[in-house]
Amino acid sequence: MPETKPSPKPDRTWAFEPAADHDLPPIAAMRSVRREPGFFNFLSHAAAEVFFRVYFKVYHRLKVEGREHLPRGTPFVVISNHTSHLDALALKAALPIKTAVYTYPVAAGDVFFDNVASSVITAAFINALPLWRKKATTHALEELRERLSRGHSGYILFPEGARARDGVMKPFKAGLGMLVAGTNIPVVPCFIKGAFKAMPPDRTIPRPRRIRIRVGPAMSFEHATSDRDGWALVADEAQRAVRALWPSGGGGGG
Repeated sequence: MPETKPSPKPDRTWAFEPAADHDLPPIAAMRSVRREPGFFNFLSHAAAEVFFRVYFKVYHRLKVEGREHLPRGTPFVVISNHTSHLDALALKAALPIKTAVYTYPVAAGDVFFDNVASSVITAAFINALPLWRKKATTHALEELRERLSRGHSGYILFPEGARARDGVMKPFKAGLGMLVAGTNIPVVPCFIKGAFKAMPPDRTIPRPRRIRIRVGPAMSFEHATSDRDGWALVADEAQRAVRALWPSGGGGGG
């Protein structure tokens, strides 16, 4: 019989890769788009996820239409109209919990990360990443795009750039295109109805109003070039997809 040679042993070499935020002090890490989920962050975030799911189901009677379109894995970007501070929390509560753990709302740094206390709360419990609107640069969006392209994160993004203070959806800006143009990263359009009545910009305590979310099929923008024309194309197509989910919902009632 011919001699049988043993199969080569698989290479089990372990490559150590330090966390992307390992060189940052704790508070700086919380305010950075490089922030990695640590043990404390994971526990606090998980507890917050359970709380907000119960809160929205009971207090706002949250209803989600089109759940089959929600992402089950990363990477992805969930986009929506934006009329209330409840919007990002409602979208996270709608996601499958295994997906929500790796989901980062992109929040205004000058609002949610302007001091230590708000930074801790926003990072630990909402799991948001900051985008500093007053000094938003191409470099900052490139960092968010690079993190998304690594495949381990999902984003919640409001392409209007700020809350519509009258409840009427505003034109989408180029930031979404800067994140996804020329990639096959799924972009999931949503429309939120009722959050404006529950917590408009002039209120700090939500009212028990019903909130509904409609979710549409994922979009891809591989066809868009990563330049100004491509970014504008992404903004236009994404805006039409979001508005089509609730054709009569873009005026005053968000």
